[in-house]
Amino acid sequence: MTGVLAAERLTKQFAKDDQAIVALREFSLTVEEGSFVTVLGRSGCGKSTMLNLLAGLTEPSDGAVTYRGRKLSGPDIDIGYLTQSDTLMPWRDVQRNVEMPLEIRGVRAEERRGTAAELLERVGLKGFEKHYPRELSGGMRRRASLARMLAGTPRTLLMDEPFGALDAQLRTELQEELLRLWQGSGQTVVFVTHDIEEALLLGDRIVVLGQLGRVVADREVGLERPRTLDTLRVDPAFVELHTAMAAALKEGSS
Repeated sequence: MTGVLAAERLTKQFAKDDQAIVALREFSLTVEEGSFVTVLGRSGCGKSTMLNLLAGLTEPSDGAVTYRGRKLSGPDIDIGYLTQSDTLMPWRDVQRNVEMPLEIRGVRAEERRGTAAELLERVGLKGFEKHYPRELSGGMRRRASLARMLAGTPRTLLMDEPFGALDAQLRTELQEELLRLWQGSGQTVVFVTHDIEEALLLGDRIVVLGQLGRVVADREVGLERPRTLDTLRVDPAFVELHTAMAAALKEGSS
């Protein structure tokens, strides 16, 4: 595997009341092709700022992001981004929301409909094509958002705590669904979370951030796939990793 996405000494400052607020300082990360990297950190450590920079949505105050060997200067259709907030278009039904990336690319209507129908079936939303976002539960909206992101066939997926607001059972279901969709796809994933179990369940590699995006720990997970939380919780390797990551989080907040 080779490095596909790299952050090189990224610093991001925001101006507020004539003061410069530093959200991220000299953050570096290289993500390998086809890997699933989970980035773990507490609130306020710069995780979302990092993802916005990796997505090309904001420019760094210093440093650079490179994607497939070139400097990233703005959003790239090859990079999909699933944010914390619900960004489905309320005036479009589920099918037309999922079709949107294809519509932007000028894909023919018949092909768009076929792709959307296939993705909605894969994420468990067959039969809800004509529903509007306001008619869906929170979990269904997350599934629809995931399908819309996948419709653009991005090779790299950035995900910002996408399941954080859901109840535990639904979160587990969507975690397993995400793994099923990812395995064998060849896609690269950077998944941000504040939950240690989620990070270890999903990732090949776990990166723990401290204040201002300081990398406190960077470890290969190495747990056999497929994984479920029920089996992981009694695995000594998982217990060791969980303990180490909890200690790293504590160190990062000090």
